[in-house]
Amino acid sequence: MASLPLILVTGANGQLGKELKQLAASYPSFEFIFLGREDLPIHHFEMVRHYFSVYHPSYLINCAAYTAVDRAEQEPDLAMQVNAEAVGVLAAVCRENNCRFVHISTDYVFNGTGNQPYKEEDATGPQSVYGQSKLEGERQAVQLNPESIIIRTSWVYSEFGKNFVKTMLKLMQERPEIKVVSDQVGSPTYAADLAEAILQIIDSGTWVPGIYHYSNSGTISWYDLAVAIKEMSGYNGHVYAISTAEYPTPAKRPAWSVLDTSKIQEVYGVAVKNWRVSLQRCILRIM
Repeated sequence: MASLPLILVTGANGQLGKELKQLAASYPSFEFIFLGREDLPIHHFEMVRHYFSVYHPSYLINCAAYTAVDRAEQEPDLAMQVNAEAVGVLAAVCRENNCRFVHISTDYVFNGTGNQPYKEEDATGPQSVYGQSKLEGERQAVQLNPESIIIRTSWVYSEFGKNFVKTMLKLMQERPEIKVVSDQVGSPTYAADLAEAILQIIDSGTWVPGIYHYSNSGTISWYDLAVAIKEMSGYNGHVYAISTAEYPTPAKRPAWSVLDTSKIQEVYGVAVKNWRVSLQRCILRIM
């Protein structure tokens, strides 16, 4: 009996990697191997080759990334190594081994000054080292493996790892008031929904390479998101709106991060849930 197609997941200990692990049992027609940074440092070319020679994966979902947006301003070489060079390695090895490559990117590849949802073909212009490194990763993936699927996402949160939703819940337990930026607008993404979308693409049996956008639906500010967390968690304190200028950070954040998700819906029939529905689901899981 032939073995099942194998899906290799890198960055398995991050938010998305852990959500994929939660979903794996719902896809019994595939085998999964989940690799954290300690299992497979993705910038080690020969180690990547070794894993492919041993396991012969049919699909690779790359969730591994350098995600410390502010620290990247001081560590540009490391950010570029993980988010760009290593992505090129993975893409090239996938091509050599006839393995389908799915790579996760970010809204930070855009300049953040728009006022319409960004389409996949819109001009990029990252304003931070992190954004630059992720854009270079996209370029390397496409150049070294034109069959790659790249999924850009935004404002990712989950019950796992560090993220805005968990930070807000923690602060709401500790403080009588919270100040949150209200002039950065985007769409949150529940990592469980993104994981489902990725596995739906793989399970579809069709492969349409290219760049796709995925987030939950709705356009809100970080302040709006914090207010919704307050309502859903029963927090009795106050949430105040402040400007980006009042909360300076080393890396420049996009003022506008809304992604147009119509392509992934049309090509793969992926359902895009409303941000509020998904936030409620996540908060119930955390609490």
